[in-house]
Amino acid sequence: MPVIGRPTLDDHCLYSVYFAPRGAARMMEMGMQISQRHLSPFDRLIGAVGEAGSGKSILLRGMFPGLELSNDDNGVNVRPLPILDIGGGGFYEPHTYHIDMRFEMAFTQTHVLAQAVREALRLGRRVVVEHFELLYPHIDMNAELLIGVGEDIIVTRPTIFGPEPRDLAEITHRSIRYRRMAHTAEDLAERYLWEPCHGEYEHSDVRHGFVLKFEQCPEVNLEQMEEWVLQQIARDLPVCYVDDGHIRFGEKLHRCTGPRMHVKSTGEIENFRMLHEYKFDPMDNKYLMVGLVGEPIADMRDLNKIT
Repeated sequence: MPVIGRPTLDDHCLYSVYFAPRGAARMMEMGMQISQRHLSPFDRLIGAVGEAGSGKSILLRGMFPGLELSNDDNGVNVRPLPILDIGGGGFYEPHTYHIDMRFEMAFTQTHVLAQAVREALRLGRRVVVEHFELLYPHIDMNAELLIGVGEDIIVTRPTIFGPEPRDLAEITHRSIRYRRMAHTAEDLAERYLWEPCHGEYEHSDVRHGFVLKFEQCPEVNLEQMEEWVLQQIARDLPVCYVDDGHIRFGEKLHRCTGPRMHVKSTGEIENFRMLHEYKFDPMDNKYLMVGLVGEPIADMRDLNKIT
């Protein structure tokens, strides 16, 4: 008989894996889907791991709409950290607290943060912890729901047998480079498409690459497009964050919905290539333009192969 208050749907699921989408709107949408599929109202400790800029905070905004993030640029000077004052606000205290460990360790000692988290859990509050692998050695308990954000989003419910937060952190840190390369290559491809079909496509995902989906097959020569992107890569243009909606390739301003998810220069993109034919998806009734980075794949059907 299941224990009341504990989730049962994920009891036999070791982990779930999703593409980590690029762009704030798609990432928040993914967060909403993860909360609907995996989050229990009885979860008290949620951990997130992944490199800075991988989209953890945006994903958590989607999972917990209205959650006040302690690492929000608009709240940097709000001190003390709300969870450190737990018990002092009475009836009007939040139910859910957020901590970014890498950010907060610059202001507060780790053991103080760990004690604050334990106290919040004792009082029945929920705590969402970014860079959970930094807290884990000091708190002596794993998260009830653990999320890793790299090239993929990995969602798991750890048991006493694991997985450990550092295991997910190693996986995400190792894979995030492909997401950065793919996103930068995707934006270069969009620059090429600006004149012939600006805005006439949707974004989708594939392992180590990107997909652009068209209602009608575009009249764009994919080999010429590939050659142009390779030229921009060879120029080793610096890729700079401008604001939440733009990056800069060298001197060229480019609109981008995920401006923090890029390599530092186009020369860091490894082994870029386009599939030289459009793929038709009969289920979606769309024509797919596919760009890839990283190690070569012999068969297109192996792009999303589970290994």
